[in-house]
Amino acid sequence: MTSWLVLTAALPTSPSGLRVRIWRALKGTGCATLRDGVYILPATAPSASDLWAIERAIRDGGADAHMLELQSRDTLQEKSFQALFDRTEQYADFAQALKDSRKAVKLGSEPKLRKLLRALDQQLRSIRLADYFPGKAAARAADGLETLRAEVEKKLSPGEPTPSSAAIDRLPRDSFQGKTWATRKRPWVDRLATAWLIQRFVDAKPRFLWLDDPKKCPKSALGFDFDGARFTHVGDKVSFEVVVHAFGLEQDAALKRVGDLVHYIDVGGIPVDEAAGVETMVRGLQGQHDNDDALLVAACILFDTLYVALRLAR
Repeated sequence: MTSWLVLTAALPTSPSGLRVRIWRALKGTGCATLRDGVYILPATAPSASDLWAIERAIRDGGADAHMLELQSRDTLQEKSFQALFDRTEQYADFAQALKDSRKAVKLGSEPKLRKLLRALDQQLRSIRLADYFPGKAAARAADGLETLRAEVEKKLSPGEPTPSSAAIDRLPRDSFQGKTWATRKRPWVDRLATAWLIQRFVDAKPRFLWLDDPKKCPKSALGFDFDGARFTHVGDKVSFEVVVHAFGLEQDAALKRVGDLVHYIDVGGIPVDEAAGVETMVRGLQGQHDNDDALLVAACILFDTLYVALRLAR
């Protein structure tokens, strides 16, 4: 049985400020209304602490409020409580948004398509945060978003790697000095950040190849960020995160933050404050530099600055 929080509140009609403030706060928790003045929320919900704070705020405002912690009386009552949190309608709206978005894939520009993916990702995250009893609709929504993301990446970045399920081996940096590293030409954020990572933290004297066709990658080169490469997407990790893990760099908090940023720009997920700015800067650098070696030199300055700023922020 689910543990429930039930808040009973008797809000004064005057002054109206407290009533309006509490109503907005209640809506933000995702709680359901049993009847006027009685609100229910699973005790394990991420917003449960907010509901407790609302009870205190009501009391501090001079009104009556009581929080009850209880379990359902029986299976029938449990089902009726859970039904109050049915998110079918929200998932249906999301499914329609996905359907409408597919029309934009063929004609949309890269900035618009990436903005569209981020907006859909945020919409789904908001639904799932308030979906305390996820079912098939949640899985279908996630699958639908990943399918759309794959369609967009196929258009914007032909050759984008398919995540593998292989284990990530731990590797000694000493054995990876003076190597040739190869990836797809016209690198986007993950490839540029990974090249910066290699140059700054792995290989003191790397050489980079920018491939027209990843299938023709020289056997002597260490490939990254394409199917069949030595370092590429594994599970939910993008290439940058795989290299960080492979060379034991996870303890560097600033690098971890850079990895979160690269992950969000490349495949979505948890938003990162600096992502929009970095994405804009990289797009500007691509517009300035037709030569990929020159692009990497400029991008390294950007990522050096970002890395130092994140270290100082820590």
